[in-house]
Amino acid sequence: MRTVEIRVPATSANLGPGFDALGLALSLHDEIEAALTTEPGVRVTVTGEGAGEVDLGEGHLVVRAMRAAFDRMGAPQPDGVALRCVNRIPHARGLGSSSAAVCAGILAARALADGEHAGDFSDDAVFALATEMEGHPDNVAPCLAGGLTVAWSDHAGAPHMVKLAPDQRIRPVALVPSTRLSTEAARGLLPKDVPHKDASFNAGRAALLIAALTQRPERGLLLAATEDRLHQHYRAPAMRESADLVERLRAVGVPAVVSGAGPTVLAFSTSDTQDLIAPEVGNDWHIQLMDVDPVGANVQFPETR
Repeated sequence: MRTVEIRVPATSANLGPGFDALGLALSLHDEIEAALTTEPGVRVTVTGEGAGEVDLGEGHLVVRAMRAAFDRMGAPQPDGVALRCVNRIPHARGLGSSSAAVCAGILAARALADGEHAGDFSDDAVFALATEMEGHPDNVAPCLAGGLTVAWSDHAGAPHMVKLAPDQRIRPVALVPSTRLSTEAARGLLPKDVPHKDASFNAGRAALLIAALTQRPERGLLLAATEDRLHQHYRAPAMRESADLVERLRAVGVPAVVSGAGPTVLAFSTSDTQDLIAPEVGNDWHIQLMDVDPVGANVQFPETR
């Protein structure tokens, strides 16, 4: 029985103005152990987030991603698949849980396929398939590469990314509510067209955010750089508590945004703002201080550790 272990990080996309382009890998991880077995069928065990809720058979997202990867490689589908998932990334909270599952499944399939098929399945091919399954690359890119990523698709639809290193003085703080919100529901609130002045505003703020995160993590600069006019206020009716928390934090000088499609709020904590966050949050949110994961997805074979 061949076994591989995959460790994939939570991610936060958009980061305010970088809609569908910017992403950040966070130090919160799901761990998946995958094995190909001679016993037919799929066996999945899940502990942590999603236990008792997610499909434990062919419908499990990691399994679906593995199947898609075997097909893309032209490799034969295995007789049996056994998965053990230890989940820490909250589901449907805007922290990239589905991207983590998709990336884990694709990487597991590549690691477990025979050399003939896996050898031709490059990192770019992994990124392309993960983006295809997710629909956009903003969470997939930091999940695979770690750090701060800028992702885009070319005219042919192929995804690309650039990885950057954020200044280590910045500590991401995830403020996670108990309520959930699907990405599809949040995206459905966005208008088809936006005013030119809003698009121009966000282009400038996204560029400024790259500079603030990587070179000048100053409180005032981060506050200006995390302003957004493209998506957060349109989505606010679906997550009023998140929108209100973002407003309260920003009012006291904390750069805060909706994480991905929400409803988690992401704050960029620095030495002069770290004590300002908790008083604004209240008891209905889980406060999780994190680091930026600089590595991204990690693949290990138990026998080689």
